[in-house]
Amino acid sequence: MTGGTKGAPPASLAGDALRLLAKAALLCAAAALLLTFPYGVLQNRDRSMEPSIREGDLVFYFRLSRTYAAGDAVVVEYQGKEQVRRVVAASGDTVDLTEEGLRINGSYQEEPGILGETRRYEDGMEFPATLQEGQVFVLGDSREDAVDSRVYGPVDASDVCGKVMTILRRRDI
Repeated sequence: MTGGTKGAPPASLAGDALRLLAKAALLCAAAALLLTFPYGVLQNRDRSMEPSIREGDLVFYFRLSRTYAAGDAVVVEYQGKEQVRRVVAASGDTVDLTEEGLRINGSYQEEPGILGETRRYEDGMEFPATLQEGQVFVLGDSREDAVDSRVYGPVDASDVCGKVMTILRRRDI
């Protein structure tokens, strides 16, 4: 009488490990493809969007969106660094910064959740400014020290990296 096998031969164990590694590599490749083409991930490195987006938060954004409206949080690139800013005006809008605050198309803006007053920078752009077709005007939510369109002017929508989809708090990790 022959005895039964007590387990799989070692070659089968190695084959299972190779299949597992192949599946893990395929999942990693699919995730990398998704995060480099239609989606992007950015760790926010400044405090210009506080309190809504904090320093250290992970920001996931959609790269394929090309239409932006006031209130959208977007990722833009300035001097080789990606930054998150809020769209306050789009194509055809006239932006003005006065002593009373931010004016869009002649109307002062009520901005709940914005920290600090919206003021001009001495070395910034001239106001009022009317946005051309395909441009957006972006500001940080923490207005006192944000480097935004007050410094570098309107941003072409084609130069916006993407629209923010979600944020993961990543503080003290």
